[in-house]
Amino acid sequence: MDQETSQPVSDESSGAIPLEVGRIEGREWWLWGFAVAVTLALTLGIVSFTFPWFKQQTDAAYWFDLREWVRGLSALVLLFDVYSVYQYLQLQRIRRQLAERDQLFQLISENAADMIALVDSDGRRLYNSPAYQKVLGYSPEELKATSAIEQIHPDDQPRVLKAADKARRTGRGERVEYRIRHKNGSWRTLESTACAIRNSRGQTGQLVIVNRDITERKRAEELLVHNAFHDGLTNLPNRALFMDRLQHALSLSKRQSNYKFAVLLIDIDEFKIINDSLGHSAGDELLIQIGQRLKHSVRRADTVSRAREREELDRPANDDRLARLGGDEFTILLDDIRDPIEAVRVAERIQAELTIPFVVNKQEIVISASIGIASSASPHTQAEELLRDADMAMYRAKRSGKARCEVSDTAMHANAVKRLQLETDLRRALDQREFRVHYQPIVSLQTGRITGFEALTRWQRPERLVPPLEFIGVAEEIGLIVPMNRQLWLEAFQHLRAWQSEFPSSPPLTISVNITAKDFAQPDLVDALRQSLEQSGVDPHCLQLEIIETIAMGDAEKSGHVLSQLKALGVRLSIDDFGTGYSSLSRLRRIPVDTLKIDRAFILHMDNDPENREIVRIIITLARNLGLKVVAEGTETEAHINLLKQLNCEMAQGYFFSRPADHQAMFKLLADNANIRAASTGG
Repeated sequence: MDQETSQPVSDESSGAIPLEVGRIEGREWWLWGFAVAVTLALTLGIVSFTFPWFKQQTDAAYWFDLREWVRGLSALVLLFDVYSVYQYLQLQRIRRQLAERDQLFQLISENAADMIALVDSDGRRLYNSPAYQKVLGYSPEELKATSAIEQIHPDDQPRVLKAADKARRTGRGERVEYRIRHKNGSWRTLESTACAIRNSRGQTGQLVIVNRDITERKRAEELLVHNAFHDGLTNLPNRALFMDRLQHALSLSKRQSNYKFAVLLIDIDEFKIINDSLGHSAGDELLIQIGQRLKHSVRRADTVSRAREREELDRPANDDRLARLGGDEFTILLDDIRDPIEAVRVAERIQAELTIPFVVNKQEIVISASIGIASSASPHTQAEELLRDADMAMYRAKRSGKARCEVSDTAMHANAVKRLQLETDLRRALDQREFRVHYQPIVSLQTGRITGFEALTRWQRPERLVPPLEFIGVAEEIGLIVPMNRQLWLEAFQHLRAWQSEFPSSPPLTISVNITAKDFAQPDLVDALRQSLEQSGVDPHCLQLEIIETIAMGDAEKSGHVLSQLKALGVRLSIDDFGTGYSSLSRLRRIPVDTLKIDRAFILHMDNDPENREIVRIIITLARNLGLKVVAEGTETEAHINLLKQLNCEMAQGYFFSRPADHQAMFKLLADNANIRAASTGG
C-alpha cells in the first residue's frame, strides 16, 4: 500500500512522536520566555525602590514598609523561579519518555517481521523498516530509486490505491491483500493495513502502513484447496470437482442448443487381479501411469478424472478441473464437441493407448478398459443422473466381453457405429484405390467447344458408386482428403494428357481440380502439384486450381504467400462458388486469380428470379472489368444457356452439357463435340 520513493526517517521527522516533540519545544520556549519576563518585571520593581523619588520619605515607617515590599517581591521571584524549574523538570521528563518511546518504535520497527512504512499526504514514503530488505530483497537505496506502485502487480494496483485513499479519508483503511514483485522477479503476497496520523487541525498528515508477508500462508491455503478437490494418489480431480464441472456443462447445454458434450466412464478390466497378484503398491503405481496416459490421450480442454465417493465440496476458483470416482474408475468430460461421434472416437483412441504395455517394477503389464459413454442429448438435468447413464453403458460393455465401449443413447450408438464403419471403409478404400475421377465438361458458350473439364471425386464401392456428399465431409474430418486428392491428381492429369494428344486444340484442353482447406494448409502443396505435373507431362498452364472464397479471402498474409507460389508454378487460379462467401472486392483485385465460377445456386433460378439474374449479371460484369474469365456452374436448361449468352458469360458447365462421368465417357463426348464442330464448319 506504500507509494512513491522512500528514504530513511530522522528522529525529528516521523510520525506522532516528532509532533509531540514539537509541542513540547513550543511549551518550553513559552515557559522560559514567561519566566524571564516575570523575573525582569519583579526585579525592576525591587530596583525601582532605589530611585531618587523614593528617598523623599525618610521616616522609620516608610523604610519598614519598603523592606516588607522588597521581601514580598523577592519571595514572589523565588517562588516563580521554583515553579519554572519544576515545569522545566516536567518537560525534561516528558522529553525522556518521548525519547524512550522513539527508541522503542525504532527497536520494534527495525526488528519486526512485518514491513512498516510511513508515507506523507502526497503518498511519498518517508520511512521503510529494515524488514523490506529482508522480505523483498531491496536495499534502502533501491527503494529510494524506485516507485513502490510499480512493484505492485498491475491487477492489484487499483485496489491498493483505493485502500490508501480510504485510509486518508476515514483515518483507517481496510485490510487488503496484494502481490508485490520481489527483487528476484518472483511475486510475494502481502496483507496490508493503514492508519492515519492527524495534525492539530484534524487533517490526515501521514499514513503508517503495516505490510505482512503471507505468501507461505496463501500457498498453504491453495494446497489445502487443491487437496480437497484432487486425488492424493494420481493428483487428478476427485469426484467433487468433476461433478461440479459436469453439472456446469449440463446446465450450459440446456441453455445453448448448439453446445454438446459427452461423459466417458472408464473402468480397468480385471484390475483386482493385478492388485492381488502384484500388490497394492504396484496397483497404485499402475493407476498413476494410467492417469498420466489418459491426460495425454485427450484434448487439453477435456477434463480427465478419477473420482472418489466422498466429500462434496465447492469448486475452487481457477482450478484445473481434474477429479476422482473409484479405485480403478476414471472419467473424462469431452467439452464442447461438434458431434457425439467424437466421444466414440476418443474412447477408441483411449482403448488403443491403454493396450500399450505399462512397466511397473520392471515388469510389463497389459490391460484393457471398458468404457461407457453418455451425451448431453440426455433429458437429465442432474450430473449424477448423467453419470449413472455412463456407468450403465460401461457395465453393458463389460457384459458384452470387456475391452469395448458402449453408448447410453441407442440412436447415438447406431449413428456412431455407422460413422465408424464409414471411416474404416474410407481408409480401406484409399489403400485399395477405390476412388475414381469423374469429369464434367466446361463449354465455351460462344463456340460450343469443350474447353476443359472439372475433375470430381467418386467412390467406386463393389456394390455401388458413392456420391461425394456421403463421404467427402468425413474424409476431410479424419484427414484422408489430402492423400485422396493427391492420388487422384495424377490420374486426372494423365487423362488430360491423353485427351490433348487425341484432340489437339488452341488453346489446349484444361483440367480443373478442387483444392480443399486442408490441401491449402499443406506446406508441400506446390511441390506435390509440381511432381504430379512432371510425371504426367501436363503443361502447368493447363491446370486450373479451384479454391473457395473463404480460403482465398482468408488470412491475407498466409493465403497471399501460397497463391503467389502457385502462380509462380504456372497454374491458373479460380475462385469456386463465387458469390456465396465473403469476397472483398479490394482484396479480389490484389490476389492472382484468373477465373470466377458463379455458384450454381444463382444459376438454377435465374430464369424465374430477377434478383438471381441480376446477381449473375453483376458477377459477369465484375469479372469482365477485372479482366477475369467467368464460368457458370449448374446450367441445366436451354433457358439458362440463352440467358447466360445474353449476359456475355464466357463458359458454362452443368447437366445441360453432361453429367459427371468417367474418362471413357468424356473421351466419347470429346469425339462427338469435335465431329459436331467439324460438321458445322463444313470440315
